[in-house]
Amino acid sequence: MTGATLGISAVERETRLSKDVLRAWEKRYGFPTPMRDVHGERCYPVEQVERLRLMKRLMDQGLRPGRLAQMSATQLAELAQRPAAEATQAAAADGGAHELIDSLLAMVAQDPAALRTALRQHLARLGLERFVEQVAAPLTAAVGARWEDGSFDIFDEHLYTEATTRILRQALGNLPETGQAPRILLTTLPGEAHGLGLTMIEALLALDGANCVALGTETPPASIARAAHSHRADIVALSFSAAYPRRQTAASLQQLRQLLPDTVALWAGGAGVAALAAVDGVRLLPTLDSGRQALAGWRAGERAGGVTADPVLR
Repeated sequence: MTGATLGISAVERETRLSKDVLRAWEKRYGFPTPMRDVHGERCYPVEQVERLRLMKRLMDQGLRPGRLAQMSATQLAELAQRPAAEATQAAAADGGAHELIDSLLAMVAQDPAALRTALRQHLARLGLERFVEQVAAPLTAAVGARWEDGSFDIFDEHLYTEATTRILRQALGNLPETGQAPRILLTTLPGEAHGLGLTMIEALLALDGANCVALGTETPPASIARAAHSHRADIVALSFSAAYPRRQTAASLQQLRQLLPDTVALWAGGAGVAALAAVDGVRLLPTLDSGRQALAGWRAGERAGGVTADPVLR
């Protein structure tokens, strides 16, 4: 059947993935990669349709599409053949089957007031550090997965983001100003409106004593460079969500790296850099924990008397 293709409507029927989801994945993950028929409409090789069918099957077991889109057809087939217990365990490790997260997801869709109350209660019980690591981070990933597979509308994602950001901002406002090095400038580039990941890493870095200067989202590169000079920043930290166009990430980072002096480290974190190849002069931090490790490494280098504590920048 090599060379055979199916139109987008047929793929929707075959895979139970909506047309909107197929188009969103194409933009966000670079897969699927449809061809165009004589009328300019999307058509998909049967090999891609089978891969999409496997992805949908694994998503139904709780795995996230962003992870699955990076796998080959062979890897997907092997994962789909795993026993149900193992698939459930993988889903739980991926953040999709935890009882607490499931209950909070239901509140996102059905009872926003209850969601806000529950988040505040978990923050009070766990403290800021454990709240970020055990609630906010996995819940954000789960909300993103629901949006990606079409279970949540964009307004659901916005509602959740607004509620969680407000709660984290209130908690950050209660932290003492340490004034300790390094001074970290946090923002996103134009086109990246998702700022919740940035707020979560700000909370953890602030808890570790860093002096954080938050600029919000979508700051132009030249303005970031001026802000870094004005605030005497040691580090510029950017956040990239999975929604940021992957093809633009490396070029955007290279552009900003050229605008910053060598003495200012450039960090890039978030789901949007998880599969990114190394970028000269940039430290990639795909997880919250890797951000904290980078901070510890910076301080270790400072104590050793180095000009910069980030070896990735040399």
